[in-house]
Amino acid sequence: NEKKKSKGNRSPCSPSRVLHIRQIPSGVTGAEVVSLGLPFGKVTNLLMLRGKGQAFLEMASVDAAVSMVNYYTPAPPHLHNQPVYIQYSNYKELRTDNQHNQARPQAALQGVNAVQHGNPGITSALAAEGGVLPSHGSVLRIVVENVFYPVTLDILYQIFSKFGFVLKIVMFHKNNQFQALLQFADATNAYYAKMSLNGHSIYTGCCTLRIDFSKLTNLTVKYNNDKSRDFTRIDLPFGDGQRTVETSLSTPFATQNTIFPSYTGPPGFAPALGFPQGAGPSIPPVPGALGPLTVTTSAAPGHMTIPGIPGSSVLLVSNLNPEAITPYGLFILFGVYGDVHRVKIMFKKRGIALVQMADASQAQLAINYLNGQKLYGRVMRATLSKYQTIQLPREGQEDKGLTKDYSNSPLHRFKNPCSKNFQNIFPPSATLHLSNIPPSVTVDDLKNLFTSKGSTVRGFRFFQKDCKMALIQLGSVEEAVHALIELHNHDFGENQHLRVSFSKSTI
Repeated sequence: NEKKKSKGNRSPCSPSRVLHIRQIPSGVTGAEVVSLGLPFGKVTNLLMLRGKGQAFLEMASVDAAVSMVNYYTPAPPHLHNQPVYIQYSNYKELRTDNQHNQARPQAALQGVNAVQHGNPGITSALAAEGGVLPSHGSVLRIVVENVFYPVTLDILYQIFSKFGFVLKIVMFHKNNQFQALLQFADATNAYYAKMSLNGHSIYTGCCTLRIDFSKLTNLTVKYNNDKSRDFTRIDLPFGDGQRTVETSLSTPFATQNTIFPSYTGPPGFAPALGFPQGAGPSIPPVPGALGPLTVTTSAAPGHMTIPGIPGSSVLLVSNLNPEAITPYGLFILFGVYGDVHRVKIMFKKRGIALVQMADASQAQLAINYLNGQKLYGRVMRATLSKYQTIQLPREGQEDKGLTKDYSNSPLHRFKNPCSKNFQNIFPPSATLHLSNIPPSVTVDDLKNLFTSKGSTVRGFRFFQKDCKMALIQLGSVEEAVHALIELHNHDFGENQHLRVSFSKSTI
């Protein structure tokens, strides 16, 4: 039965401050195991069962253990690139006094806890490693170089909060550089974050962190919005319209034990520094103690060179055909690459529009795929806008229906974080993928439907397994773009709506 147990088929135990960790790869040190617990609070004991690839970790409180289990259960942490699994132990406390092989883990435990919790004993531990704790404050200055992907306040929070309690963050642009100031509750945490993160990249090959200590001893934050936040004060105003609709204020303000779940951008965007992957600080602070922080971007389009304002989710779309373009058409087309919250066609210049996406990474994705695309006979241009949000017209203000709010639209493709749509984002193509086709609809019905909208049908095939889905090839990419705008969500009656997206296949 021993085998069964280690596979985790045992009934879940009631919460305990002792956690059982299994499937630990050989070669993992005690310090690395301890570092899994550090973001959640003080670790008070450790027992390594080396031969079995298991360990017991004792937290200072049950609350800390519960936070840790809740955080790692949906996304198991990785040690040496292997997932490890954490559950409550049957033990209520650990006794490791006379274990002859536990000396090194105990030393690691004391060292790491000292760093994390500001124990003066740390100085000797670091001095022994050839490093001396400098006298410095708890405010870090962070410069992000080579910003290819948007870096948001929440991404910085998620990365740095693994090293201790982050009090405040302020982001700004200076000397054409993306910079931030970040204040920890404790100077030791700031020191550790700098040691561990300086020189690492958030995404493979870009968004490199350069970190040093700020001369400031305390940050003043006036507004809680996309650019600045004081995590100790929920009462601050949002400020001068700088807050975009989707700001993560929906994520509860951080308390000592909350750690935002891992950032999951759409595909083509690497997840941010997956710290649950890399485990937090470990002693000694050797370079690379965290393992590589970079995560390979999956299929990131190669032409990302528009710096714009990192973090903006509003697009400026220009060179549109004023006779043909509508807010709904832009909503449907840009909605292929993210959830569109608002669209505004300029009242005096109908060839220009603003499109507000749910977040900055979706805005960047839309630029990559739609900038340079032909739409109604013109080559459309899409870049990041200087606006943070699209204002809705006031009551009685003349607008002629050119500004629309779609934030609660049922047509958003990316509402559900597990949606398959995230894996099916492709550039505009002449072949469209059709789904949700009712059984009564024939090949001829579909061909006639597309022809009636001005398309030339060059090819068609139903998926063999499933006549709910089909591919249709049209005369050109531009035709397919127009057809997608016209026919996505087409009503076949009886509440059956056609779904249309671009396909990577040809027929």
